[in-house]
Amino acid sequence: MDPPARPQSSLLAPLPELTPLEQEVLDEYERLAENMKKMASMLDHLATAPATDILDGLRELERKTSLVFTLLKASVYSIVLQQEIGWGEGGG
Repeated sequence: MDPPARPQSSLLAPLPELTPLEQEVLDEYERLAENMKKMASMLDHLATAPATDILDGLRELERKTSLVFTLLKASVYSIVLQQEIGWGEGGG
């Protein structure tokens, strides 16, 4: 059974001497190269972004994480308290 037909890349024309598997590997390498270029561009943008913007974003993330942690602790405390009340009523 032949592998499913994949759309050919516009940059890399299929060569008649390549097997379908070899062509697929070359297509994957081409996609990888494009993704690496995009990542390099994003990293370049992040490197040029002011540090204050990054720190402000991290502070906001820290506040949200702290709030979630506090709510989680309160929920766990409430569950434990309800169980203790339930056990006290059942045991008495």
